[in-house]
Amino acid sequence: MRTFKIGGIHPNDAKLSAGVAIEVMPLPLQVSIPVAQHIGAPATVVVAKGDKVKAGTLIAQATGFVSANVHSSVSGTVAKIDNEPDASGNRRQVVVIDVEGDEWEENVDLKGDFKRTFNLSSEEIIAKIKDAGIVGMGGATFPTHVKLMPPPGKVAEVLIINAVECEPYLTSDHALMLEHADEVLIGVQLLMRAAKVNRAMIGIENNKKDAIKLLQEKASKLIGIEICPLRMKYPQGSEKQLIDALIGRQVPSGALPIEVGAIVQNVGTAYAVYETIVKNKPLVERIVTVTGQSLAQPKNVLVRIGTPMSALIAFAGGMPENTGKVIAGGPMMGRAVVNVDAPIQKGSSGILLMPEALSERVEMDNCIRCGKCVSVCCMGLQPYLLMNLVEKKMWQEAEQEAVYDCLECGSCSFTCPAHRPLLDYIRYGKSTVMRIMRERSAKK
Repeated sequence: MRTFKIGGIHPNDAKLSAGVAIEVMPLPLQVSIPVAQHIGAPATVVVAKGDKVKAGTLIAQATGFVSANVHSSVSGTVAKIDNEPDASGNRRQVVVIDVEGDEWEENVDLKGDFKRTFNLSSEEIIAKIKDAGIVGMGGATFPTHVKLMPPPGKVAEVLIINAVECEPYLTSDHALMLEHADEVLIGVQLLMRAAKVNRAMIGIENNKKDAIKLLQEKASKLIGIEICPLRMKYPQGSEKQLIDALIGRQVPSGALPIEVGAIVQNVGTAYAVYETIVKNKPLVERIVTVTGQSLAQPKNVLVRIGTPMSALIAFAGGMPENTGKVIAGGPMMGRAVVNVDAPIQKGSSGILLMPEALSERVEMDNCIRCGKCVSVCCMGLQPYLLMNLVEKKMWQEAEQEAVYDCLECGSCSFTCPAHRPLLDYIRYGKSTVMRIMRERSAKK
């Protein structure tokens, strides 16, 4: 069975909410919608305090090429435009809306009309995706329309759909495939047309056999779409590792997937494209896994963007008393939350409640030169060395050792017998080196 060639680990997948049906989250009394839910320039607010909005109303417009529109997820009144703390405690601009029902913009057709997919050109599909504010739903949140517009001289050969969901605990993509397989495949076909390719490969790890079987049955009637079971190995959901697993090509250091003829989109993104083209519906809601070993009711929840994380936790049975840490995302690449009232965003895949016993850091020991961190690094880096360079602030040497290639997957820290916080140091070093590189480039 296929997988990527270099490094990787196999943590316990702990899919507590696998097979749990998607539940629709009741609307909150108020939503707080960030204007920067994507990689690139923040969107510019186009509404004011006191304005009436509906679900689907544009409230912030994309600024620049790499940016994304933001729409209201509810109907109501704009209460304020302010800077509020996000999940990490950093203050971000948000549009706060008091919810007053669930009225949608007139052009949104929640029943959907498949005829809207007929005869659309690549350019028309991309324009609709851009207008709808669709971004990568796997967490990276790169604006989807930008991915579908390769630079001059680059041609896509294959569309790769990332349905791997290798991060432990998370099951939102799995639930989506089981309940909306037809819609996902329509979205894949639309993305194929947008990317001007005749071939699509959907990669799914083998712990989702029911989703694999269902999609294989449905895709057998379609032309050019292959469902590809993959051996379980983390971080197979990373673009470069998934490309290696599926087509056996390695993306060069610092390059994008288009360099090897691939465009990678998340399965949730494919579903969002279906909703945009068939229903004229912008990206205003998503499925979020709310989970944890002590949580009363681990769930997959369909929730409007801007809903407080605390409301989802309450919906899943409330915060267990032994909770030591709340993580936005999964345990490997997620970030610890300091503000549980922060809003759900377009890239919010999960909320993980970790018990105290699993939340405490073990005291760091000296490196024993075992080489485990090197053997599991899927980018062929030397994590122990990078940590040492960052500790000594040797930025030039860290750049020479390609610290910027780190995926921040956490495999090195996971496997280190000395409990060294390798990823923490490398993440800091990566951000510092990339800032230095940008400043150097700007001076040229």
